[in-house]
Amino acid sequence: MGWKSNQVQRLSVGLLTLFIASLDASQNSVNQSIKKHQSTFENVAMDIWDLAEVGYQEYKSSEILINTLKKNGFKITTGVANIPTAFIAEYSNGGPVIGILGEYDALPGVMQTSSPFKETRADRIAGHACGHHMFGAASAWAAVTIKEWIEETNTPGTIRFYGTPAEEGGSGKVYMVREGFFKDVDIALHWHPGSVNHANPRTSNANKSAKFTFNGISAHAAGSPDKGRSALDGVESMNMMVNLMREHIPQDSRIHYVITKGGLAPNVVPDVAEVYYYVRHPEMHMVNELFQRVVKAAEGAAIGTDTKVTHEIMHGNYSLLPNDAIQKVMYQKLTQRGGISYDKNEKKYAEKIYQTLVSPSGKIGDQENVLPYRETHGYGSTDVGDISWIVPTGGVRIATWVPGTSAHSWQAVAAGGTSIGLKGTKLAAEILSETAIELLLDTSLIDQAKEELRIRTGDKFKYEPLLGNRAPPLDYRN
Repeated sequence: MGWKSNQVQRLSVGLLTLFIASLDASQNSVNQSIKKHQSTFENVAMDIWDLAEVGYQEYKSSEILINTLKKNGFKITTGVANIPTAFIAEYSNGGPVIGILGEYDALPGVMQTSSPFKETRADRIAGHACGHHMFGAASAWAAVTIKEWIEETNTPGTIRFYGTPAEEGGSGKVYMVREGFFKDVDIALHWHPGSVNHANPRTSNANKSAKFTFNGISAHAAGSPDKGRSALDGVESMNMMVNLMREHIPQDSRIHYVITKGGLAPNVVPDVAEVYYYVRHPEMHMVNELFQRVVKAAEGAAIGTDTKVTHEIMHGNYSLLPNDAIQKVMYQKLTQRGGISYDKNEKKYAEKIYQTLVSPSGKIGDQENVLPYRETHGYGSTDVGDISWIVPTGGVRIATWVPGTSAHSWQAVAAGGTSIGLKGTKLAAEILSETAIELLLDTSLIDQAKEELRIRTGDKFKYEPLLGNRAPPLDYRN
């Protein structure tokens, strides 16, 4: 028994030594590949930043990514899920399927230059205030790096880049999930730009949105107001009732809106008005309950103003479902690499940006650190959530912005157009690459992640998208 025990122990030590050697070799391979493609993908990021195309209109941005991946030996499938700007790029050597998610849509109304001062661009209607130009570029960069490692080592594995448009309110990924494009994926990996570095198991709010259109009767607002029925009155009445409702909803809820149509002339009673609503909560069932109460407010407003109302669901996202088995690997890779260091010029730039921030939550220097590992909750929403409920999903957040910067701000657009953003883009590509490679080297981690997903969702879980069976709203940004 003692002889057999010693043999097993020596065998285990030998396998561990071999595994560590494989990881060291893979890191060297990653470093070489990252460096080789650095100028290419930094240019990709900046080209997409400059284009700043909004959701479902990212024709040139997706084309840049498609052409770059095609040149690097990926098989391309375009027009995925009946979305012209969605695509899949794949390289397969058999084995487990690792999906890498990439976004590239910009946000309307934030047309910032790379200046550290607010300086609107006159040639654009949008800006990358959530850093999706870096998201798409780093994810594609990682896909190429992993592909080259698979080729070099002849390791069984399939790397699949998902080009996912319209994350900002368009739920591009949800349609891809609904149509079955993730059904054979073993692991999904993603990242997101931010002002800190962490690889925490993170949850988010589920989200559902709709446009409510009121129809009334136009009339001269002074000469014959009694002949008119104001659609704008319907919108304002609805908003008032929803605002009163806020006192009587769960504390973690979020409801926000913007009036997208309200009439064109004060002396004309508006016969059409529209308001665009988002409803959020950590639990999907509560999102649906709150959304139905918003619908009732709209119907009541229509009755009270003698108008008619219809609504169109625009998008719906599940909450993020964390997966510790993957996150712990990502956290290890992130802590090994460390955060972002600024050079002298970058620090001067960051200090100027920092002075423009309102109540910043961090300070310059935080970008060099990695936050401790713990479960966190974000009050925003993402269509990555839907993927995370059907595929074990892990993500990392990288400091591409000046510490304390809020997403969806002009400061985020500005930093994302500089070397500060590009340093974060590179780090993200490294973490994604090394995480995927370790999963392919130790497939027991994939099994652990799948079992964790099964436990978290429960055996009775059945995926049903919050947006129902509607077609992708390809014109929602028009």
